[in-house]
Amino acid sequence: MPKTVLRILLVVVAVLVVGAGGVGLHYVRAGVDTVGEVDFSERLAIPPVAGSRVDAAGTRVFDLDIRAGETRFHDGPATRTAGVNGAFLGPTIRAHRGENVAFTVHNGLGETTSLHWHGMHVPAAMDGGPHQTVAPGETWTPKWTVAQPAATLWYHPHLHGKTAEHAYRGVSGMFILDDDDTAALNLPDTYGVDDLPVIVQDRDFDDGNQFDGSVPFLGNLGALGDEILVNGVLGPYTEVSTRLVRLRLLNASNARIYDFGFADDRRFSLVGTDGGLLAAPWRTTRLQLSPGERAEIVVAFRPGETTELRSYGGGEGLEGFGARINGGADRFDVLQFRAADRLTDTTEVPAVLGAAPDVDTDDVARARSFELAGREINGARMDMDRVDFAVREGSTEVWEVVNTNGYPHNFHVHDVRFQVLDVAGGAAPPPLRGWKDTVLLVPDRTYRLAMRFSDYSDPDSPYMYHCHLLTHEDEGMMGQFVVLGDGEEIGSVAGHDHP
Repeated sequence: MPKTVLRILLVVVAVLVVGAGGVGLHYVRAGVDTVGEVDFSERLAIPPVAGSRVDAAGTRVFDLDIRAGETRFHDGPATRTAGVNGAFLGPTIRAHRGENVAFTVHNGLGETTSLHWHGMHVPAAMDGGPHQTVAPGETWTPKWTVAQPAATLWYHPHLHGKTAEHAYRGVSGMFILDDDDTAALNLPDTYGVDDLPVIVQDRDFDDGNQFDGSVPFLGNLGALGDEILVNGVLGPYTEVSTRLVRLRLLNASNARIYDFGFADDRRFSLVGTDGGLLAAPWRTTRLQLSPGERAEIVVAFRPGETTELRSYGGGEGLEGFGARINGGADRFDVLQFRAADRLTDTTEVPAVLGAAPDVDTDDVARARSFELAGREINGARMDMDRVDFAVREGSTEVWEVVNTNGYPHNFHVHDVRFQVLDVAGGAAPPPLRGWKDTVLLVPDRTYRLAMRFSDYSDPDSPYMYHCHLLTHEDEGMMGQFVVLGDGEEIGSVAGHDHP
């Protein structure tokens, strides 16, 4: 063998060995553990309830201003952020079932963005998806009638290709729906006292205290931060004055999957999921939430005690070699609870909460299959000009969804709540037995979802379905469909603007 060729081969082998060693070192060092390390020195902020006015027609009107700002999370320079009616995050919007609502959404961000009502049953043109963008300095005025039960929803940007960036900067907030049936229950319901919004986000900061939303080396999911914000606060605590406290958990992170529990492994009651209350509470010590999912839990406290909400490592879908790189080994202390020496005790967790999901599967108009792999759904990436299919108004469909990657995806459908019929041929586990609009897809398990498209036909305005790990979504793991009335055909997609 010529000496020059031998030298080249030796160099290649050396590079491979060093590279493999670097990958191995990165793998060993991967993982974050803040358990016992958080000082919990900041009081938990409670987002204010958005102000509103009622116009002459009886419509409740909310004014929202998306804007850039600065927020001080650490000593030193402030962090450049964005929010709604403030520098970071936004107010909690509340509306009642049956109300007519309208919004003036002004874009003061200095670049095109949008605002999507995640979990809301709403006309497609009012959905705030990639086709309802708002140019800098412009105002968007969606309106609709609230036509769904009480639930914990949220709002966030949905600009195709830049959703992850805008959400990471802080443009999001909670949207709580109320109704008479839920109000009649004796659940904790005093906002900010025994009914707390808990918006959980992970963030990385660079040396200049700016957000670093980059994807970690070898990571598959997207940006994974090493610090936890709750309602925009690092290391928060909250004082407890009641025996029972209802937590409205929202995973507003771009990519991180949490496995929530308490530091002392106490049991708590899951009472609601994405689309509203369960039929009956489920007692558990752990609850996994992927990005975009919500859950309402009720936890009991004893006088004078202190404990922490924690995210534990592992969880379904985060197993195997890549799990460590994707946050599967990470543990976080999230929020500390400090109970007063005397606690009021006037609420309860009723044995019966509501009605179980009841999609009629005896009259299914069509079954569809969706395979998520890489950054594609059914072998295709998102095309703003392509409508992937149409459904008929008033029809029921069953969608079979499977993730064929070795790492997690999840699946969110706009407009509808769905019922998880089964998972991998077996009964849906308890956390998936309520109404859902977003579901974690554990690799190689098939999820059958039943949904009814009850109204809001529009041949020219599509709804989205997509992975809600935001980097996956931005890179093309999304499709779109329209709802058609009798005699209608797919029209032309209008009003889109994207980078």
